[in-house]
Formats: sequence, C-alpha cells, structure tokens
Amino acid sequence: MERIIDLDQAAAQIVARRQRWTAGGLVAGPVTWRDEAAAWPQPLEEDRSRVEDPDSVGIRIAGPADAELSVVLFRGGWADVEFLADLADEVVSEAPQVTSPNVFGELLDDYVFRAFGRSGPVSAA
Repeated sequence: MERIIDLDQAAAQIVARRQRWTAGGLVAGPVTWRDEAAAWPQPLEEDRSRVEDPDSVGIRIAGPADAELSVVLFRGGWADVEFLADLADEVVSEAPQVTSPNVFGELLDDYVFRAFGRSGPVSAA
C-alpha cells in the first residue's frame, strides 16, 4: 500500500483531542494500530511499539444515547468512517480521502460533531 499519510502524526491528532472529548462526556477507546507485516488475520494492537509496519490507525468513540463513531485511517490516504448519531436509526458509512495528518484532524472534528453534536477545533496548547 502506498504511503501517503504518516500514521504516527495522524495518531497525534487523535491524542490531541482525547481530553476534550472526555471533558465533553464522550468515551474514547484506545488508539489501535494494524501491522501490515503481521500474519493474517492481522490483529489490532494498542501498543504502537508492537507494530513494525503500520498500515492503519483507528479510534472508537462512544457518546450518549448509544451514539458511536469509528474512524480508521489507512496510510494510503483514505479513512473508513462509521457512526450512529444521537437518536439516529441507521449507521452512516463513509470513506473520505485524507491528504495529511492535519486534514485527518479536521475530519475527526467534523465527524465528532456529526455523531455527537460537539464542535470546534482543538485549541493549541
């Protein structure tokens, strides 16, 4: 798979938002990694040091009223996104293109807003 996105930099976008999500009442699961070098079926790892050749990084976030969001970014430049928004009765699945870690951060902000109604970028620390 072509390497378009630095997944470690993309993971930093997730980490930068975690405290804000928690403060807003959301429950962010662990960052997960998939290793292209691992034997099939490739397990998801929570410990980055166990991943030799990452080909994806992801996060699952839960909120009120059974709302849930799953975002997996692939180093090839696309994400798999699924969410069930507050009070919705169907899962939305999308596969947006991602051209940089900063674009990935913007994508996270957009999908958190769409799924949970929380908006705004993370302030610089």
